[in-house]
Amino acid sequence: MVDSRNWFAEIPDTRRRHFRASQREGVTIAVNGSNLINFASNDYLGLSTHPAVCMAAQGACTSAVGSGASRLVSGDDPMLHRLEARLAAWKGYEACLIIGSGMLANLGLLQALADRHTHIFADRLNHASLVDGARLSGAQMHRFAHLDYEQLEKQMRKYAAEKRIIVSDGVFSMDGDCADVGALLALADAHDTLLVVDDAHGIGTVGDDGRGLTAIHHIAGHDRVIEVGTFGKAFGSYGAFILGTDELIEGLRQRQRSMIYSTALPVAMIAAAETALLLIQRGEQLAQLHANLARFKAGVEGMDFMPSNTAIQPLIVGSDARALALSDALAENGFFVAAIRPPTVPEGTARLRFTLNAAHSTEQIDRLTECLKGLL
Repeated sequence: MVDSRNWFAEIPDTRRRHFRASQREGVTIAVNGSNLINFASNDYLGLSTHPAVCMAAQGACTSAVGSGASRLVSGDDPMLHRLEARLAAWKGYEACLIIGSGMLANLGLLQALADRHTHIFADRLNHASLVDGARLSGAQMHRFAHLDYEQLEKQMRKYAAEKRIIVSDGVFSMDGDCADVGALLALADAHDTLLVVDDAHGIGTVGDDGRGLTAIHHIAGHDRVIEVGTFGKAFGSYGAFILGTDELIEGLRQRQRSMIYSTALPVAMIAAAETALLLIQRGEQLAQLHANLARFKAGVEGMDFMPSNTAIQPLIVGSDARALALSDALAENGFFVAAIRPPTVPEGTARLRFTLNAAHSTEQIDRLTECLKGLL
C-alpha cells in the first residue's frame, strides 16, 4: 500500500539530512547542548550579529513586522527603492530589483527570460536554484563540464538559436572556486548571448572593495550581463537582488512570477541590508576576512584542501561515512563544520566545507588548524 509513511524510505541513513536546532551567538553555535566555534556559516563578514545591523532591523520593527502584501499590491515600501538604487550604483548597473530570496530570484529570473525556444548553457556545478530555474523555464538546457569553456564554445557553435543564455555561479558554493566571468562575457559577445552570473558568495567578500567577480573582471553593467546577489550571506540579512539594464529590470517587474506572487520582504530585513551595505563599503570586516583567510590557508598548507582563494575552503574526504566521522570528531574538539554529501555534491566527493568569518579570532583559527593536523 502506498502512503506517506514509506514514500521516502529509500533514502539511506548516511544521506539523511538532519535539522539540528541551534542558536548562534557571534561565531559560536549551540548544538545538542554544546557550544562550538562555527566554521560552517555563510555569514562571512559577521554582519548578522553586528550591533548596527541588528539595531537597524529593530528600529524598522517598531512600526511593522510583515510587509502585508506583494510589491505590486501594497507591500512596496520606499526603503526597497532606496536600497535598489544604492545597490545599482555601488555595483555599477543601471537598475536593481529586490526579491524575497536567492532561490526565488533564480527560479523567477530564468522563467521570465526563457521559454521552450531558448537554449540555456549552464556550468554543471551551478547552484540548485539555477538548475531548477532552467528546468522550470522549459528551455533546452546544455550543461558543460565545470569551468570547461572550450566545451561551452563547442556547444554554442552546435546549438544556434535566436535566444540563448549562459548561466553560471560566480563563486561556486561547494568548491569555493570562481568562474572566469570575463571569458564568459567574451563568449557571450562572440555568440550574441545573454550572461547570467549568480555571485551570491562573491558579493561582499571578493575583491579589495567587496564588489565581487564582475567588478574584478570589469564587466559589471555590461548590456549582456545580468547579475544575482543575496543579502543572506555577506550582508547578514535575508533576501536577494537582480542587477541589469533599466529595460531588463522593468521587464522582470512585469513578468517575474516569484516576485509578483510573493509577499514583499519585511522592512526590517531591508533596513538591516542597507546598514550592512554601508559597513561593506567601509571595508573593515572585509579586510579582516581576507586576513583570516590567509592565516587559515597558511595553517592547512599540505592538507589536500581544494584550490580556493575564497572564504569557502573545502576538504574532500571521499565517502559519506568518513565525512560524517570527521565532522563529529571536530565537534568533539569544539568546532562545528558541516559534512557535505551527495546529492549536494557529486558521488565520491563528500567533503568538509570550512567557511571563514571576519569575526573569527586568530586563536580560533590556529586551534582549528592544529586540530586538523591531528585528525588528518
